[in-house]
Amino acid sequence: MGIKKIVITGGPGTGKSSIINALLAQKQACMEEISRTVTLQAQQEGITQLFLTQPLLFSERLLEGRRLQYKTASTMPHDIVFFDRGIHDVLAYLEYSNTPYPSHFKTAALRTTYDAVFILKPWEAIYKTDNERYESFAQAQQIHQHILKTYNAYHYTPIDVPFGTVKDRSAFILNTLELQ
Repeated sequence: MGIKKIVITGGPGTGKSSIINALLAQKQACMEEISRTVTLQAQQEGITQLFLTQPLLFSERLLEGRRLQYKTASTMPHDIVFFDRGIHDVLAYLEYSNTPYPSHFKTAALRTTYDAVFILKPWEAIYKTDNERYESFAQAQQIHQHILKTYNAYHYTPIDVPFGTVKDRSAFILNTLELQ
C-alpha cells in the first residue's frame, strides 16, 4: 500500500510547527519545515531576507529541500509521514509574491502527490512575528488564500483543522486519519 504522505499547511504563524512537534512527541514520523533553515543559511551569507530580495532563489532552495524530504519519506520505516508544508506551498508563496517561475515548479507539484492535506487558518490570537517570520497578520491571511487556491488547483481538498490547543489539533489530525 505504501507510505501515506500527509501535509500540514497554512500561512505563517498558524501553529504548524507546534503540531509537528506534538506529533514527533507521539513518535510519528515528521518532516520539519525547512524555510527557517534556508532563511538562516542566507542570513549567514549576509542576506537578511532571501525571500524578499531573491524570491526565486529562495524558492529553488525550498523546492530542492522539499523534494529531498519527499524522497526520504518514501524510504522511512513508517506507515505515515507528516510534512510541515509541501511542494505546493512553494508555488503558493511565489503566486503570493507575484513572482514568475519556471515550469519545473509546476512539474514538481504535479509529480508530488500527498494522501491528505490539513490546513490551519490564520489565528490572530497565536500569531507573532520573529527574525524569520516577518509577515503581518493581514499578509498571513493573504498567504493562506494562496495556499488554499494552489492546493485546490492541484485537485486537493484541504481539511480545515479547528482552532484549539496543540493537543486537540494534533488529535483532530490523527483522529481524521483514524490513527488513534
